[in-house]
Amino acid sequence: MLRHLSIRDFVIVATLDIEFDSGFTVFSGETGAGKSILIDALALTLGARADASVIRTGESRADIIAEFDAYPQVARWLEEHALGQDGDVVMLRRVIDAGGRSRAFINGTPATLTQLREVGEMLVDIHGQHAHQLLMRPDAQRELFDTHAGLTDSAAGVNRAWRAWRDAQHAIDEAQSRDRELQLERERLAWQLSEFDKLASQPGEWEEVSAEHHRLSHSASLIDDVQGALGALSESDDAMISQLGSIISKLRGLADIDPELNDALAALEPAEIQLQEASYSLSHYAQRLELDPDRLAQVEKRMEQLHSTARKFRLLPETLPEEHEARRRQLAELDAAADLDALNAAVEKAKGAYFDQAKVLSKARAKAAKALSKAVTEGMQELSMAGGSFDVALVPLADGGANGLEQIEFRVAGHAGVALRPLAKVASGGELARISLALAVIASAASPTPTLIFDEVDTGIGGGVAEVVGRLLHQLGRDRQVLCVTHLPQVAARGDQHFQVAKSSDDAGGTVSTVTALSRAKRVEEVARMLGGLEITATTRKHAKEMLAA
Repeated sequence: MLRHLSIRDFVIVATLDIEFDSGFTVFSGETGAGKSILIDALALTLGARADASVIRTGESRADIIAEFDAYPQVARWLEEHALGQDGDVVMLRRVIDAGGRSRAFINGTPATLTQLREVGEMLVDIHGQHAHQLLMRPDAQRELFDTHAGLTDSAAGVNRAWRAWRDAQHAIDEAQSRDRELQLERERLAWQLSEFDKLASQPGEWEEVSAEHHRLSHSASLIDDVQGALGALSESDDAMISQLGSIISKLRGLADIDPELNDALAALEPAEIQLQEASYSLSHYAQRLELDPDRLAQVEKRMEQLHSTARKFRLLPETLPEEHEARRRQLAELDAAADLDALNAAVEKAKGAYFDQAKVLSKARAKAAKALSKAVTEGMQELSMAGGSFDVALVPLADGGANGLEQIEFRVAGHAGVALRPLAKVASGGELARISLALAVIASAASPTPTLIFDEVDTGIGGGVAEVVGRLLHQLGRDRQVLCVTHLPQVAARGDQHFQVAKSSDDAGGTVSTVTALSRAKRVEEVARMLGGLEITATTRKHAKEMLAA
């Protein structure tokens, strides 16, 4: 449940800190005092959109913090998302600066708006003051019904299956409409692939052929220079190895006379070994080296083939193997796209998957429709619509749709003996408000969300109906936390806590909104104001005391 709400510089709220308890809490005040502003501020911590216009005039940023009690489902979510939990408290924070930039935090850790919305949906359920107007829309009726019935995941699965079916059908339509174009493209790719197949270039071939060509084209120079090097090292009369051997032999004899020559001898002996190894290596290389004009011609011919194909397709020679494989893949994909039999099979498979899921959803909806129809009909009797009835109609769709095999339609009969007709066509404003409220209370009773907020959902009702509404909300507050912004004294009198929202001027001449927790005596005055307007009389005070005592 919501424990604490802290607001700084939001719209006309300068500084506000409110502590909440369980049960039924009401907010009242004059029109324009800022009652719904509190709900808007809380909605920001739950992931609602915001811009710089929400910042109080003259300030640089708005800052809202909401603290909630955690429960197991929320704790698991926090653990999965590595958003540390401070004991049993979940702290949501939202900061909006003058540039319209927004920052969000969960338990002090930066978070995304999507994460705020996810955790917010587990903590709070807000019923806005225009909820009854939304009921005129078919999609709103379907969403409310599926949410109440716990079928949102199943409905989302049906929607995904529908899109998969549509995509498969679109692939066939595209293949048929582009048949000629695809055929031309296929012929082009087939010709290119045949050219690449004839060339049969291999990965790394261009580098290998280039290196061999370079070597073969310089064979004469290699032979002459290698032979020259061998002569200088070991084959001429004054070969380096012979001269060095003679020097080493002389030094060995001299080292017997003076041991200090051993250092020079130790440096020269390895050099002799290195020269001999170099000579052996050059000799081995020279034995394999020969002029081979035939092989050079073959290599030059292969290089020309690679060059020619690369120029034809405007490619680099070294990329030919990669492009060869790419053409092969493209042709295979094109063949698959032109395979109407395979595409038709994919459509039938996707269609079957859609209808399988949609039938399961329809069965669950039929069961839930009976239960909701009965519950709302009973609620209507309490809300001064005696004899009226409510029905959730499942109107079949010939070929199904994105949201299932039926359209959800709320139908109502305002009085006994009147035929059920679509809600949008027959309900008056007052009836619509009462039905909306009955739906909200019933849907909330089935929801696991610990905190429920009703923002002026009692608009359009009064008198005895208002008393019933107050009693229903108070009863709902026995099982969870209920917050209600109201203008009805009958509802306000039922609150376990009562906050008054007032508007005043600050020292700078601006407008600020304040919230005060009312004592018993102050509640009498506020309920009396709600009953009688600006002028509070002894009669309205008496009536207010009676309402609070009840």
